[in-house]
Amino acid sequence: MKQSKLLMPTLREVPSDAEVVSHQLLLKAGYIRPVAAGMFSYLPLAKRVLNKIEAIVREEMDNIDANEMLVPEVLPAELWQKSGRYATYGPDLYKLKNRQDRDFILGPTHEETFTQLLADDIKSYKKLPLVVYQIQQKFRDENRPRFGLLRTREFIMKDAYSFSADEAGLDKAFHDMESAYTNIFDRLGLTYRIIVGDAGAMGGSDSKEFSAPASAGEDTIAYSDTTSYAANLEMAKDFYERQVSLEAEKDLQSIDTPNVKSIEELSEFLDIEANKLAKTIIFKADGKLVAVVTTGDFEVNDVKVQNFLHADNLELADEPTVEKIVGTGFGSLGPVGLPDEVQILVDERAADLVNFTAGANRDGKHLTNINWQRDVNLMDSNVGDFRIAREGDLSVDGQGKLVFTKGIEIGHIFKLGTRYSKSMGAQVLDENGRQKDMIMGSYGIGVSRLLSAIVEQNSDENGLIWPASVAPFDVHIVPVNIKDEDQIRIANDLETTLTSQGFDVLVDDRKERAGVKFADADLIGLPIRITVGKKATEEIVEVKVRASNTNIEMRVSEVVDSVSVLLNDDK
Repeated sequence: MKQSKLLMPTLREVPSDAEVVSHQLLLKAGYIRPVAAGMFSYLPLAKRVLNKIEAIVREEMDNIDANEMLVPEVLPAELWQKSGRYATYGPDLYKLKNRQDRDFILGPTHEETFTQLLADDIKSYKKLPLVVYQIQQKFRDENRPRFGLLRTREFIMKDAYSFSADEAGLDKAFHDMESAYTNIFDRLGLTYRIIVGDAGAMGGSDSKEFSAPASAGEDTIAYSDTTSYAANLEMAKDFYERQVSLEAEKDLQSIDTPNVKSIEELSEFLDIEANKLAKTIIFKADGKLVAVVTTGDFEVNDVKVQNFLHADNLELADEPTVEKIVGTGFGSLGPVGLPDEVQILVDERAADLVNFTAGANRDGKHLTNINWQRDVNLMDSNVGDFRIAREGDLSVDGQGKLVFTKGIEIGHIFKLGTRYSKSMGAQVLDENGRQKDMIMGSYGIGVSRLLSAIVEQNSDENGLIWPASVAPFDVHIVPVNIKDEDQIRIANDLETTLTSQGFDVLVDDRKERAGVKFADADLIGLPIRITVGKKATEEIVEVKVRASNTNIEMRVSEVVDSVSVLLNDDK
């Protein structure tokens, strides 16, 4: 393709609102343009990258016998009302009405759509297992879209769904999809980690995230510095063995703590280390109050709390509500004497405390020498890991310290079980002729987000560095002087020959200075640049490998074989 015919509006100055490298470079190199906050147009270069990513996805989905199809982006609200998510998904859900005043949504994901489809058309276990998928636009009304393609309101996603008659079928689909995702991200040239993830609004029991380490990532990955353990910070666990104290119980005492409202202030006021104090945070879980107690040196992990409670919604209780029910504000909360309507969850570290101090549920008062069972009836079923893991602590496998890094979520796989099939009546007759809920899995890849993830890991001060597997063109031919007959002849001959060998070729035929052409070539980041310059009369050109910034002079007759080797090394 001739560059003069390519829509590639490069920029010399980066917009001030582009905060991360990938957003800056994709704008500057003419790959994307904003249409509205969180919504982008993908210009020709970006579309070519997307096409190659999608081709890799399709090949790997074919390898595990997944069926590609397409369902509507605009969905009747009844589907989501059936599953319950219409009420619980939250403000990210785009809602609209048609001219008949019927409620619709813009699909953020399609569990309900595919479940209803299978419920209507599959009636026997003999038709299962099945894996179906699509590559499609999705819509989520993000409160604060940011970082270019990393957090948007409209995005491209590969979403897949497995339907099985038994747990063994689900396990196989989950394993097959994990292998397929590994192959996809390997072929894309990404560095990534497979980590324990949170199922969140998707529901289900088991999930794994594929996370690409990058400074622009909004997720924190916690991993062991000596073993393979890795998890999203929301799910990360540290190592802890329950303790049995031989310390004698002391008499419960009330102490005055005027104007002491935080653990830090209490620790200083009493000269007691924070890990010997108890902190109580009250949440509202599906409308019911839940008090969560941790040691003072840890923060409460609301994701772990929500998962433990199997709650659809979890939020911090507001102070007026707490004062009305408990009788005190946030600064004096504690586990002793809470009303029966407030459920208590206790982190395992806090459950091992003896003679500890916590709020007295009276303003300006704390209790010291609190002991479980004597002062608070604590059931083992209400004890668990409810804390946010800390960097440097021993990882849950007990064989390494936790290290934190930022990461971009590029894929997520879930075991949904019967969360959707049960509510939507997706059943089959089993081998005994009995109705049985289909067992489901859900599997997503953020296709448009991958552009940013790849750029975050593959760029330098001069621009993009695309892996050969997804580069918009394989080879960039740059004749220095388009008025030189030898240079134009060689450039055209190389284009014809390389194209006939199956390579995607871009020829810079613009009337621009050599410096401008070279700067643009580095900026758009194609794997191989062939410069046709002054030695064209000697049938010699310069081949530059963008990834290593190495230049090699060679004869024109050697170019095709050399390009084949160089590109294959990068794939």
